[in-house]
Amino acid sequence: MTGKSKSRLRAKAHASSVAAVLLIAVCFGAQQVQAQAVMRTPTISVPSRTPTITPSITPRVSPNVAARPVGVAGGPRTMATIPNTTSRIRPTVPVLPYARYSPNLYPACTAPNRGADGECAGQPSAGGEGIGKSGKKTAGKGRGSRTPAAVTSTSFAGEFVAEIDAALSSAEADQLARRHGLRRISSENFPLIGATFGLFRISDGRPYETVRREFAADGSVRSLQPNFRYVLQDQRSSRTTEGDPAQYALTKLRLPQAHTLAHGANVTIAVIDSGIDARHPELANSIADSFDALGSSEGPHVHGTGIAGAIVAHARLMGSAPEARIIAIRAFGGANGGAESSSYIILRSLNYAAEHGAQIINMSFAGPKDAVIERAIAATAARGLVLIAAAGNAGPKSPPLYPAANPNVIAVSATDQQDRLFTASNRGNYIAVAAPGVDIFLPAPDGKYQMTSGTSFSAAYVSGVAALLLERNHALKPEALRTTLTKTARDLGSPGRDELFGDGQTDAFAAVMAVPADSASPVAAAPGTTKREDAAKRRDEPGSRAIEQPSLSSTDDKSTISQADRPATR
Repeated sequence: MTGKSKSRLRAKAHASSVAAVLLIAVCFGAQQVQAQAVMRTPTISVPSRTPTITPSITPRVSPNVAARPVGVAGGPRTMATIPNTTSRIRPTVPVLPYARYSPNLYPACTAPNRGADGECAGQPSAGGEGIGKSGKKTAGKGRGSRTPAAVTSTSFAGEFVAEIDAALSSAEADQLARRHGLRRISSENFPLIGATFGLFRISDGRPYETVRREFAADGSVRSLQPNFRYVLQDQRSSRTTEGDPAQYALTKLRLPQAHTLAHGANVTIAVIDSGIDARHPELANSIADSFDALGSSEGPHVHGTGIAGAIVAHARLMGSAPEARIIAIRAFGGANGGAESSSYIILRSLNYAAEHGAQIINMSFAGPKDAVIERAIAATAARGLVLIAAAGNAGPKSPPLYPAANPNVIAVSATDQQDRLFTASNRGNYIAVAAPGVDIFLPAPDGKYQMTSGTSFSAAYVSGVAALLLERNHALKPEALRTTLTKTARDLGSPGRDELFGDGQTDAFAAVMAVPADSASPVAAAPGTTKREDAAKRRDEPGSRAIEQPSLSSTDDKSTISQADRPATR
């Protein structure tokens, strides 16, 4: 091969190598450009535009709605703002013209939004505020807001309930408060639990935990806790019923038959609640005593008046114990139709009831577990008083609420006209019995009436039934009374005891028949009370007590006792 041919071959080989290198470089460069294109956000420029609406088509959004600018990568455009309007049209519901519908004072909420004490916390605004509510919420209001409830949602901010040295005078108690940057609101001795308690409030703006630690370390302070908040347990139902709802409750409880044997005469029930309208015709001559634990000037309240009516109504309506005496204790107050109370006020109320002759205490309210109130309830039960409380309206996911969950208390859940559990009623193994509590027709202040729902009214009905048993035998002990109620209850739901209805729906007639008539003299009537004229006649009618009484110690089950139930001839 000649030298010229070899030179040509080397030149071609060199050119091929250079071309291959250039090709590889080009390919590698292309890959780098592609990766950067994925990583980089492109700039989008959208010209201004306004949505057009065809006149021939009914618009979903009013064309007169104001628009707000929305910027997208430097190119502004306008978008119509959809107004916050109610899209659902509610069906027309017949409303009874003579009934006042009560507000929801304790909302139900879903499982993830339930606090350890039963309070709604962090519930979305669309979730509603229980039955019949619009669902709107204001941020920062505790229950049902978008943010979790604050520590003070179940107690009063900056307040303490402290057991202090009983030897301290008022001036010394004030000096104790000032040493810790507090103001003494009130203090008094409570014979019920043999201790002196004071209500103190932070006055210098220091953090709650800092003050709590310092105050608890003082030698004059025996115990210290927050001033817990309690709320009444009624809740408006989402529907109404025709006719008089009180009549279905009477039938379910078999109260007409029970009233042939007892009416609650000479039995005193303390109602710890909001203000009661003692001038209402349904409550005439039934209020034997009253005590304002708040020291307020508020007038009667719809809840307290309704609770008293469920027990002693005797005009247009009929309560479960129409001849019982009521000690009206105002412990709940507040503006805007709602009502709330605190640990200190509940303690004052329990102390007054125990010291002034109450035999039964109705507590249609609920709150968190409270060491002071637990102590007071234990002391009240030790004195032989019957304690009955609303199970609570916090719903199926709520933990136990108090005082109903206290073992010394008879906890009552609510049922409707079809014997179904009230949807907002609490559940739990502490439920003793159930009673009607949905769409209940009751008195309201100023001679009016209301239709309302809640475990509050179920508890009130059972308090009245307990009064019938005590009239029948005034020596009946609280535990025997509880056993009578549970063993004679009509089983609901799954067979046997359950967490919805306890032992079943209260049966007043079967319970009264299960208690042997007491031949001893009844407890003397409280001074200043007037018996209704037909009371003696009803009690003296022939045949009203001619019923064989089953023994309280019988081991027969509920069905056996129910077989013996026969209406008495009046």
